[in-house]
Amino acid sequence: MRIGYPCKDLTLENPNASTFRLKSFSKNSFNETVRNNLHYLLKILSFNKKNNILFFRISSDIIPFASHPICQTDWTRNFKTELNEIGDFIKKNNMRVSMHPDQFVILNSTNEKIIENSIREFQYHFKILESMALPTNAKIPIHVGGVYGDKDTAKERFVSNLNKLERRLKERIIIENDEKSYSLKDCLDIHKETGNPIVFDTLHHECLNHNETMQEALSYSAKTWEYNSDGNPIIDYSSQSMGERKGKHAKTIGKNHFIVCYWELNKFIQRGSIDLDVMLEIKDKENSAILSLDFIK
Repeated sequence: MRIGYPCKDLTLENPNASTFRLKSFSKNSFNETVRNNLHYLLKILSFNKKNNILFFRISSDIIPFASHPICQTDWTRNFKTELNEIGDFIKKNNMRVSMHPDQFVILNSTNEKIIENSIREFQYHFKILESMALPTNAKIPIHVGGVYGDKDTAKERFVSNLNKLERRLKERIIIENDEKSYSLKDCLDIHKETGNPIVFDTLHHECLNHNETMQEALSYSAKTWEYNSDGNPIIDYSSQSMGERKGKHAKTIGKNHFIVCYWELNKFIQRGSIDLDVMLEIKDKENSAILSLDFIK
């Protein structure tokens, strides 16, 4: 069971961290930022390896404005050496990575411009993973999107747009249940029409479900994965932040809650003779990942 965390490391300082606005875009600022971001990513992965954290979600910001028309730089060629080095490190150390597009990426929008922009963003994420020569177990998890007053039609629109994507891009996408609109059952309905695997989010399932037990939910979602091509099923784990809105992730991992969930996951692994990879969506990131590994020793 590989355990991971998303996007950045709070322990490691990035002394060269910098951002720039779209109006300040220039070839020099772009190249400097990308070079630093790739160097920092490799530093994070090295830190993770030392701490036996073998799963990581790469930030969508690693190549700024990559899906925007202003970016005409061939960054896959300019940074081929760095991208290959990162990909080789991941594969050599049996690590796994994913990328999660931002919330503005909505494939079932009623606005065609938003759909066009979303597809460009998917293409960028795909390009990152491909440029690192990573296998198809490096996935792109996405939410279904909005309901727009008619959930059935919104689901059909999502299915239609997902099925239109280029095959190699589509096979990297996995569908995540959310806490408000699209339950595991809804995602299973979509899977039947697209074939895309489901990443099962435990906290979202606590918020929105159809009374499935944890073992039932794990079984339903795991069956959507083709292990040879998709890799181990992915589980997103968090717990509710007390006193906050329903579905908000906790600031740090709670031992008792995590241990209960871990034993459910382990029970499923032992029963099904398969493995799972767990993404911890906890605010303090690598700190909770390290704690979780201590909890299960």
